[in-house]
Amino acid sequence: MGRFRIFIIEDDPWYGEILEHHLSKNEDLELHRFACLKDCFAQLSKKPDLITLDFSLPDGRGDTALKRFRKEMPQVPVIIISAQQDVAVAVELLKEGATDYFVKDEHTHELLWNLVHRLKAETLSRQETTDTTTLSHEDFSKEICGSSPAMKKVFQVMRKAAQSHINVSISGETGTGKEVVARAIHRHSTRRARPMVVVNMAAIPKELIESELFGHEKGAFTGAASRRIGRFEEANKGTLFLDEIAELDLSIQSKLLRVLQERELVRVGGSVRIPLDVRLIVATHKNLSEEVQQGRFREDLYYRTLGMPIQLPPLRERGNDTLLLARYFLTLFCKQNKTQERSFSADALEKLSGYSFPGNVRELKALVDLAAVMSDELEIGAGDIQLPGLHENALPDAQGKTMREYTTELIRYYLRQNNNNVQAVARRLQIGKSTIYKMIQDKELALDPDPPGDR
Repeated sequence: MGRFRIFIIEDDPWYGEILEHHLSKNEDLELHRFACLKDCFAQLSKKPDLITLDFSLPDGRGDTALKRFRKEMPQVPVIIISAQQDVAVAVELLKEGATDYFVKDEHTHELLWNLVHRLKAETLSRQETTDTTTLSHEDFSKEICGSSPAMKKVFQVMRKAAQSHINVSISGETGTGKEVVARAIHRHSTRRARPMVVVNMAAIPKELIESELFGHEKGAFTGAASRRIGRFEEANKGTLFLDEIAELDLSIQSKLLRVLQERELVRVGGSVRIPLDVRLIVATHKNLSEEVQQGRFREDLYYRTLGMPIQLPPLRERGNDTLLLARYFLTLFCKQNKTQERSFSADALEKLSGYSFPGNVRELKALVDLAAVMSDELEIGAGDIQLPGLHENALPDAQGKTMREYTTELIRYYLRQNNNNVQAVARRLQIGKSTIYKMIQDKELALDPDPPGDR
């Protein structure tokens, strides 16, 4: 992909220079600024990747221009930037297809910078990965879909893990994508030409786990009619992914430790020592350190498997990644089911962004797939998205409210959804913590003594 091309349509020379100055700090961006719609329309053949659009221009209004952009280049994101603070106008523009709506103030260029970065990553994520020999942040973002600060940190650690042979331990809530991360690390490692073998420790009965991992010889036990190669041998020269490692019985933990220490195994019922060269990746939704303290996991095995730890953030802490993933899953569903391409309405995206997703990425995919099945239209509306308990946790209605009133209600809503965690809400809404604290101090906001998460 070449440079990311942005059209800035702004008739105020001073404000246009501010936006252009901040965006020009990224050398990957190609910027074109226009003072009127006529000049911009004359250059549409350059095919911009993103358009920022002032609402009031000397030769037309933003809503009229938005309709033309949506008709001639429906896939290009359009961001409205205006001094207009009427929430109803903003909501109407979002319904007409605007990607976002910013009110002109001292924070606009920061919000725009964050959104441009996300949209650039989203564009990259739609392109298929054709070369996995170069290890970079962009490679992982294309495969995993994420541009939030939390996921950028994950990509950095993944890159280091892929460039080494060190063991990796992945932790995170259920549904955060631990196996997806493990597979990406393997694909970008020097072992990618060899197999990656996946074992879910929680799905194998205790009495079969030793044979499953290490294999057995013929006649080793009743029912062992022939020799069986274990998962370690299958993964030799490649990667072995042990999911839900915390579920491993203590009696097997000691045998696993010995194999990892000696880099060789003996099949059940056998005597021949088989050398191993296996890269181990383990995962769990539990806190292994606490499991060690409780005596349920061996301390020596914990340090042997810890290697390079990767902590995956829950979806509720990944900001706009929710919408990025929702669009990705919808596109994937349409491809897999060979149906016409679909999109989300502004109301549907607002509904998704207001839900905390306790089941994380896995739950989001299930909701998107269900919505695609239930919807009879090419545009999936808010009514097609079935969220558990939504009647208790609905986003505030913007109709008839000033921007300040709606902002206050929005912050109050997210405080309730995040158990009064000011830092999490500030990250989610991309505002300063001091803004929220000042509103609390000025009694514009009051922390809910009984937020939904504590009930």
